Amino acid sequence: MKILLANKFHWNKGGSEKYYFELGQLLKEHGHEVAYFSMKNEKNIATGDKEYFVEEIDLNTGSKLKALDVIYSKANYKKMIDAIEDFKPDVIHVNNFQRQLSASIIKAANDKNIPVVFTAHDVQAICPAIIMQDRNGNTCELCSGGKYYNCVKKSCNKGSKAKSIIGALEGYYYRSKNVYSKRISKIITPSEFVRNKFLNDGYKNNHIICLHNYINIEDYDVKVKDEGYAFFFGRLSKEKGVINLIEAFSKIDNGRLVIAGEGPEKENIEKIIKSKKLKNRITLVGQLNKAGVIEYISKSKFVVVPSTCNENCPYSVIETMAVGKPIIASNNGGIPELVVNDESGFTYKCDDINELAEKMNVLFEDDKLVKQFSEKAKELSKQYDKEEYYKKINKIYKDVIKGGK
Repeated sequence: MKILLANKFHWNKGGSEKYYFELGQLLKEHGHEVAYFSMKNEKNIATGDKEYFVEEIDLNTGSKLKALDVIYSKANYKKMIDAIEDFKPDVIHVNNFQRQLSASIIKAANDKNIPVVFTAHDVQAICPAIIMQDRNGNTCELCSGGKYYNCVKKSCNKGSKAKSIIGALEGYYYRSKNVYSKRISKIITPSEFVRNKFLNDGYKNNHIICLHNYINIEDYDVKVKDEGYAFFFGRLSKEKGVINLIEAFSKIDNGRLVIAGEGPEKENIEKIIKSKKLKNRITLVGQLNKAGVIEYISKSKFVVVPSTCNENCPYSVIETMAVGKPIIASNNGGIPELVVNDESGFTYKCDDINELAEKMNVLFEDDKLVKQFSEKAKELSKQYDKEEYYKKINKIYKDVIKGGK
């Protein structure tokens, strides 16, 4: 089988890109031929496979007129047609394509009668601001059902009226053209939480399949020890809850905290650490590669996932489980599907800083409980192994190629 994988970024920007590259590797391990379709960027990773790149669109620095190409790009349509004619894929599997690659690549696939599978790594199909939060970080689902004007009214998309307008226009265009409901053969959601959001938005039950993300379990089968610190790794942005984590940590006297990652809140985080006189207990280690993340997890006492947004299926949780460490995580989005409260770790009410502090204090003090949670986390991680995922994704490809819905 020949699969063309599409994603707007071709470098390790986040979870979508991790999935995009690792899915390509998994498919090749099983004898399939893979090619990639993405944007040009100096950070792009050479895969050794066929790669097709369109011109980059940067919504933060590009012109607002050029930004209208995010809705439908004639140039990207032509490039996808060229890629299809050259590679001759049996199926096209798109990931994050909105705003840069645009709906034009879906039309190109339709015009060439190539079935499309879409993995929804977020809820952009429902919410123009992507994370179902308004500009103030409050949970918001007003755009559900196609009422995208609410995004404009509240300037939800990064607090920008212009970006909110573009997001709303994109939403109306996609809905009017039935991009998600009819032009895509099957939608995969990495959590039941996101699947239910699609169903509530009017999508048919058999059009949406939940497949939790996967990892290569063997990569995380490492020796572990407890060096007494709590560990956070991820993007240093408001919705990831790092500031709440620091606030909660400041309320307890035990342990240390290690924070890994980069992002727009880094400078603010450094100021807060200094103002709270926590520099001797909190360490920032910057962005880590996969090996570095695994090493820090393996030496931690537990990992904290304090997201204030509705997470889909965060790799940070699955990776922590596979190493065999407890997790303390907010009960947002798809997280409760992964973390079994009081068995593999703790979940707590999002934004409840006192509860987060309490849960951290419990694990800093109770080594027996840490060991108990660690064993359960390791056991539960086996269900996210790559081979089980391959069986399911391969069946989806075969079904859509045959025309199954």
